[in-house]
Amino acid sequence: MLQSFDEANKFGKEFVDSGLKSFAAISKSAQAIAVEATEYTKKSFETGTATFEKVMSSGSLEKALEIQTDYAKQAYEGFVAEATKMSELYADLAKEAYKPFESVVAKAK
Repeated sequence: MLQSFDEANKFGKEFVDSGLKSFAAISKSAQAIAVEATEYTKKSFETGTATFEKVMSSGSLEKALEIQTDYAKQAYEGFVAEATKMSELYADLAKEAYKPFESVVAKAK
């Protein structure tokens, strides 16, 4: 019985240690996601502002529509690229959060 208690205690300690490692990985990944989102938002705002200025100074409706069309195309392509990058960051977050528990789960089986 004493051996079972010691094993349970050891398992509990490993689980808590794994939880702390997982929390650290989540914090690091969440920070990377926040930085990426902030950079994308800043870049998007700057591009939108520059496009607005170009449209206002274009001088003709045709030129303004051309500028707006180019902007829409670039904004869409940028969004798709950013969405792909963010999905990879979230997938990495999940992998890193689970990694410390792999050995604990394997021992439990």
